[in-house]
Amino acid sequence: MRVIPVNTSDATLLVTKLPEVKVRDRQTGEVAVDPVTNQRLMTLELVFIAAGGSDMIKVTVPEQGIGDGLVMGAPVFLSGLVARPWESEFGGRARHGIAYRADAVMVNAAAPAQG
Repeated sequence: MRVIPVNTSDATLLVTKLPEVKVRDRQTGEVAVDPVTNQRLMTLELVFIAAGGSDMIKVTVPEQGIGDGLVMGAPVFLSGLVARPWESEFGGRARHGIAYRADAVMVNAAAPAQG
């Protein structure tokens, strides 16, 4: 599967939904884990502001990569952010999108104020 590194150096990232455990199978409630480290995976939502626009993104992070002090609206930075294009078929309908994964998410205390 293709993995694309994402450069966030010129972006502002703000928390819009706090981390939650990622569920692998909604019917059984099975929790998603990293296949290499066996750590539980978490998801959080961010607004990604760059180049005069913004997008909402959902990012998957290993549980140990969740930094302290995350609150709604907090500016954060992501370590090792990559994007993975995906596509699947469900119920005869083709679906596609981009999945985001990071090694860690931490509060960015040095982020400039937005005006």
